[in-house]
Amino acid sequence: MADDAGVEQAAVAAGEGAQPPALSKSARKKLLKQERQAERKAARKAEEKERRRADVERRRREWEEALAAAPSDEARAEMVAARRETRRERVGRRAEERGARAERLRRAAEGAGQKVVLDLEFADLMRPNEIHSLTQQIMYCYAVNGRSANPAHLWLTGCSGEMATHLQRIPGYDKWIIEKAAKPYLEAFEDHKENLVYLTADAETVLDGLDMSKVYIIGGLVDRNRWKGITLKKAAEQGIQSAKLPIGNYLKMSSSQVLTVNQVFEIMLKFVETRDWKTAFFHVIPQRKRGEAGAGDGEAKVRLDDNDDVAEGARNGNLSEEDLEKVLDEVDDDDGVEELEDEETDVSNKRQCVRHEDAGAGDQDRSGAVAEATPAGVEATPQAGQAKESNDRGED
Repeated sequence: MADDAGVEQAAVAAGEGAQPPALSKSARKKLLKQERQAERKAARKAEEKERRRADVERRRREWEEALAAAPSDEARAEMVAARRETRRERVGRRAEERGARAERLRRAAEGAGQKVVLDLEFADLMRPNEIHSLTQQIMYCYAVNGRSANPAHLWLTGCSGEMATHLQRIPGYDKWIIEKAAKPYLEAFEDHKENLVYLTADAETVLDGLDMSKVYIIGGLVDRNRWKGITLKKAAEQGIQSAKLPIGNYLKMSSSQVLTVNQVFEIMLKFVETRDWKTAFFHVIPQRKRGEAGAGDGEAKVRLDDNDDVAEGARNGNLSEEDLEKVLDEVDDDDGVEELEDEETDVSNKRQCVRHEDAGAGDQDRSGAVAEATPAGVEATPQAGQAKESNDRGED
C-alpha cells in the first residue's frame, strides 16, 4: 500500500511539473486571431467612449457659451424654457412611438403576425458566455420586431433556468409584448403539431414562402459548432417538419457562411414585408458574407452563428455600447415618466446655472457640468453584444 501511495504521489508530482501539450499550428492561429480581435474590440470601445465623452463636453460647452452670450437674464430664461419644451416634445414623440409599437405588437399577438418561436431548450449545452450572446440576439429580435410595420407573433419557449435568469436581467423585459413559456414548444403548440416547422440549414426542404398557418421555429443555440446537426435530429425525433431558407437560390455565401438568430428572424420579417427573398437576404446578410448573387449553389449550408464583425454589430449580435443603448431604448416599454423627471431636474440645474452665472467662471463651469450631465440627445441606458460562436441548427 505504501509503495502504491508513493507511486501515485510521484505521478501527481510529475504531472504538476509537466509542460502543457504544444498547440497545433491551426490552434495557434486561432488563438492569435482571437487575441487580435479582443485587442481591436477593446481599442474600438475605448475610442467610442472617448468620442462620446468629447461629444458631451462639446455640447455642454456650446450650451454654456450660448447662455453666456444671451443679452439679458430674460433671454437666458427664454433659452432654458425653449430647450425644456424641445425635450418635452421629444419625450412626447417617443411616447407616441412606443404606443404605436405596442399596438402593432398586440395586433400581431392577436393573430395578425406570423408565428415565430425561438427555441431556448439548449441552455444546458451552452457556456455562460454563449448564453449571454444568445440573450443579446433575443433582445435585438424583440427590438427589430417592434420597429417592423408587420411584426411577428414572437414566442420564447423552453424559457427557464439559466436562460430565463439572463433574460430577466434585460431592463424592461417583464413588459415585453411577447409570449414567454417555460414549457417546450411541443407542449405550447400541442394542438397544432402538424403546423410546426423547424428551420435548419441541414433540412432537405427549401421554403418557397412563409405560411401564416405555420409556426416557424428558430433554434436558440450558440455552440461553437460542438453540436452539429442537433436541430435537424431534434425535429426528426419529434416528428415535425423541417425546412431551410432558400439562400442558395440567390447567393453564394463567402467566408464563414453563418447567420445569427436575429439575422434569421430579421430575414423573415423582411420577407413578410416585401414577399421577396432576395431583397430580404441582401437587406440583412452582411456584405462581407455575400458572394455572387443569382442562382447560387443549392448545397450551400448556412448555419446560425455569431459574427465577429463589429461594424455590423447591431445586426449580428455584437452590439457596441452605443448600439446596445439604442436597442435597450427600443425594448424598454416604460411611458417616459422617468425621463420627464430627469428632464425637470436637468432644467432646474440649468436655471441654477443662470442664477450663478455672474458668480464667476469656476461656479459656472460646475453648474454647467451638472446641467449637462444628461445632455440633449444622450439617453441613459445600458447593454450588450455578440460573441463569436457557431450554431449548427443553421436557419438558412
